[in-house]
Amino acid sequence: MAEPRSSEPVTLLNEVFPGDTNAMNTLFGGRLMSIMDTAAGMAASQFAHNVFVTVSVDSLKFKRPAYQGDVIRTIARVVWTSPRTVGVLVKTCRMSRSEWDPEVICTGFFFMVAIDEDMKPVTVPQFTPSTDEEKELWAEAQRAREAMR
Repeated sequence: MAEPRSSEPVTLLNEVFPGDTNAMNTLFGGRLMSIMDTAAGMAASQFAHNVFVTVSVDSLKFKRPAYQGDVIRTIARVVWTSPRTVGVLVKTCRMSRSEWDPEVICTGFFFMVAIDEDMKPVTVPQFTPSTDEEKELWAEAQRAREAMR
């Protein structure tokens, strides 16, 4: 099996526009999930140079709102693998344009399956955690995956 191409995190920046908000001028949760899912797919694709689809999402933890005009920074990184699945930790922060001080608003694990042109699952390179932090995240993602079965 091929080695991972890159395990570097993927970072997306988005602005919260009026069409992204509810009556309280805060970001719709579904819009945030879409941003996070996009980042997870990009991180998985960068890792394995393949096409991925979302198979499951661990319970997202919405900690704080983001407001119209905020900049949303989403960081996604591969932290877990199985033969055909990549687990991606996604963390999103809001930043006001006046301060640019990141405040975590949501985190979660996205599990992505690699597919071929016929939408059939294919094998992926395996991620091997080496640092204590990577081993801890691997175990956390494994627990999340098992809880969804």
